[in-house]
Amino acid sequence: MDRRRCLGTLGAAGGVIGAAVLAREWTPRAAAQEPVIPMIAGPDPDTHTPKFTAPSGAVDTHTHIFGPNAKYPYAAKRSYTPPDAPLEMFAALHAKIGVDRAVIVNATVHGTDNRPVTDAIAVSGGRYKGIANIDDTIGDKDLEALDAAGIRGCRFVFVSRLGGTPDITKLHRIVERIKDLRWHVDLYLESTMIADFVPILRQLPVPYVIDHMGSIKAAQGLDQPAFLALVDLLHGDEKCWMKICGPERMSASGPPFHDAVPFAQKLVEAAPDRVIWGTDWPHPNVKIMPNDGDLVDLVPLFAPDALARQKLLVDNPVRLFGFAA
Repeated sequence: MDRRRCLGTLGAAGGVIGAAVLAREWTPRAAAQEPVIPMIAGPDPDTHTPKFTAPSGAVDTHTHIFGPNAKYPYAAKRSYTPPDAPLEMFAALHAKIGVDRAVIVNATVHGTDNRPVTDAIAVSGGRYKGIANIDDTIGDKDLEALDAAGIRGCRFVFVSRLGGTPDITKLHRIVERIKDLRWHVDLYLESTMIADFVPILRQLPVPYVIDHMGSIKAAQGLDQPAFLALVDLLHGDEKCWMKICGPERMSASGPPFHDAVPFAQKLVEAAPDRVIWGTDWPHPNVKIMPNDGDLVDLVPLFAPDALARQKLLVDNPVRLFGFAA
């Protein structure tokens, strides 16, 4: 074979081989680099009727609405995909467990689209309020519109598995934007962050609410430094409020999550006028799915005194979120 024919043959072969290599190298690799967004479980569909009867006007202060995705598309940059848990399911859940009112916390899967919350508030007849997801680019008119729609605070998620990393500068910028609205900030923290956040939180010019009892782990005991710091913060800072919710997230023993009870009791005792309760329905990203009826039956264990329960379930959330008395 002469030199020209040889090079041509090799060139043609190289083109075929090169195409095969590209197909082999790029297609699977590109697919492998696509983010895999896990699908999470939905709530227990067989909600038990609680043995405990909540007082009239009780408020579930930490709950979510997911979708429906066809109407409220989930954010492209999200860490999980939930099954739809729309307004109809949400309302049915509260009817079953005997809770009259609710605060809808916009979940990270909806990004800064707060319509799932504001649309539900609009048809609730005053029974719902909301917590929004916003960023520091939001305009003043948009903030005012959210306030008029029943939003009473905004949420910051500082949990690594949900993509949240502490950005204290952003926190302060947003706080400056919302303080004239008399909103509060809602904080989802990891327990390992509590000590570092204490001086930051004490200096905030607005009230703040800590989700899920500070994400404390029951297995580490009541004397763990993070929990001691949490109790001290709640007791000593009049701006600090605590959500008594998420026992399934902190429990080491599993259902009925009684190992979370002593922690909840300590927090209720520390500031009986600044504790509020929630179910966290539909319970995204939990290892053990709780039954919401069982969660309601933990309330009299968290707050054995009837007056403390009235404050936890009714009086305190009415004051914080501006429900009708």
